[in-house]
Amino acid sequence: MKTVMITGCSSGFGLEIARHFLDHDWKVIATMRVPREDVLPQSDHLRVMALDVTDPNSIRRALEMAGPIDVLVNNAGIGAACPFELTSLEQSRALFETNTFGTIAMTQAVLPQFRERRAGVIINISSSVTLGALPLVSVYSASKAAMNALTRSMALELEPFGIRAHLVLPGRSPETRFGSNAHFAGMDHEAYADFAQQTLAGMREASGPVTYAIDVVEAVWRAATDPSSPLEIPAGEDAIMMADAN
Repeated sequence: MKTVMITGCSSGFGLEIARHFLDHDWKVIATMRVPREDVLPQSDHLRVMALDVTDPNSIRRALEMAGPIDVLVNNAGIGAACPFELTSLEQSRALFETNTFGTIAMTQAVLPQFRERRAGVIINISSSVTLGALPLVSVYSASKAAMNALTRSMALELEPFGIRAHLVLPGRSPETRFGSNAHFAGMDHEAYADFAQQTLAGMREASGPVTYAIDVVEAVWRAATDPSSPLEIPAGEDAIMMADAN
């Protein structure tokens, strides 16, 4: 029985990814900053662990408790919307600390065991915002674009060791709490208020295709189980349209 470790499982994509792997008879290590036992079904194949991807000691403890794993899903992330001029360095650092450096730290921590076994899969959850220019999310997009570049280069280095690396790029997903959990700032600044209000209104009223959690789940499952799957997998009809347009 294979084991998957998933970061950021308290809600959204991470939670649904964990459910899917449990339903398909995998051992699942579901990690969260603040562990909750009530969000996933009871199972002998499930372990819920505390993990803060920005804390090296937390990463070390979680991996020591987890033991050998076969697949790592780097899903933990934070979002933010703010005009670039008004995005504080503190907020910028927080975005990169979780979205980029957290992914780097987790991946580097598991690679020795993967390399020793000459097997393993790294799946990094990025975003379709990296496929086109969108306003108000410049630094968030940059943190995810850095993850993309990292994964593409890393995949080439790891291939000789039998290790696969993949990117899953979800689109806009109104059914998740990602938008409500994101950090908003500067939207009422006199220089940007009108533009920000019009932009956000357009996003809320958008009636085009969107991404559902099942789209992301299926993309992650494909990456984990199909050795022939591509390095980059857009997830959701809107993400696929954006990828095809590039």
